[in-house]
Amino acid sequence: MKFVLFTHVPHIKESNQYYAYAPYVKEMNIWGKNVNELIIVAPLFSGNKTLIDISYSHQNIQFLPVPSFDVLSIKSIFITLLKLPNLIWILFKAMKNADHIHLRCPGNIGLLACFIQMLFPFTPKSAKYAGNWDPKSKQPLTYKLQQWILKNTFLTRNIQVLVYGEWEGMTSNIKPFFTASYALNEIVPIVQKKLIGIVDFIFVGALVKGKHPLYAIQLMENLHLKGYSVRLSVYGEGPEREILQDYIRTHALEKIVSLQGNQTQDIVKKAYQDSHFVILPSDSEGWPKVIAEGMFWGCVPIATSVSCVPYMLDYGNRGILLQRDLEKDSTQIAVVLHDQTEYDAKRNKAAEWSRRFTLDVFEDAIQELIE
Repeated sequence: MKFVLFTHVPHIKESNQYYAYAPYVKEMNIWGKNVNELIIVAPLFSGNKTLIDISYSHQNIQFLPVPSFDVLSIKSIFITLLKLPNLIWILFKAMKNADHIHLRCPGNIGLLACFIQMLFPFTPKSAKYAGNWDPKSKQPLTYKLQQWILKNTFLTRNIQVLVYGEWEGMTSNIKPFFTASYALNEIVPIVQKKLIGIVDFIFVGALVKGKHPLYAIQLMENLHLKGYSVRLSVYGEGPEREILQDYIRTHALEKIVSLQGNQTQDIVKKAYQDSHFVILPSDSEGWPKVIAEGMFWGCVPIATSVSCVPYMLDYGNRGILLQRDLEKDSTQIAVVLHDQTEYDAKRNKAAEWSRRFTLDVFEDAIQELIE
């Protein structure tokens, strides 16, 4: 099977291997196990791989580089229009030769591919919508457009669109799905964590405004000022790093907040295992792996009520749903900090739920999709 993948994820070539963001590549390696030829249509950049990049494991890869583009300014729109004919031709040729078309959405390449796939109604297709599918949520127009095309059974045929959660108005194209990070053989008994001494929190993700790492820091500051012994480790890099550093320095938080930068999956896994809580006060998510991973290792999740997060946290029974109000959220967390029994109940429920979604189950589901 000639499996053609269309994605906006940036790639790097090093020593004849293609590298990209680890969680994405890890998932695509599972898809790749079921096909004998993998064709990747994506942006290719020069530079060196980072700690959060891994390589594809498939032995038969063809890479078709496409220029990255956006429509965020008048200048970028003009440049995109110049690139568009060549982009369309590359995507069209790739789809024409495909036995299976796979779209990664939402994203710029995914948007363009959504239009071109209409010309191939008989080719089997799948799409992974990694963002928030909630039709009532506030999202960019281009995201809404991708959703509309994908769920339209006239324009988009012979496809299974994988989305997180079950939502009103789902068509026959749409299939509720999940994702996974750890295998069944990695499951070990949850080690008891006492709420005595320093209580550890962990934030994992890009340091961008939309994920609100500053709010996570401010929560720790507020709890600290109320007399709680808390500590936050922040894993990730991004444009907000300097702002976070300045805030930590200005408010003398060096002893309770540390910026760890990008780290390997093994280091982050160990950090989950050593932490009491995992926190993600994000504006928008699909199925936040960070939350599911923390739950897997016995962290009580603290996250905003977006997309399928309320379902993941069982509406507060296996975690804490943030309101992004410092006082209200600090009070919610303080209630759990005062009650070891409640903390244990939430973390045990969280781990039990998350461990249902292993890579083994995910791999079986992908194989069934392709077959």
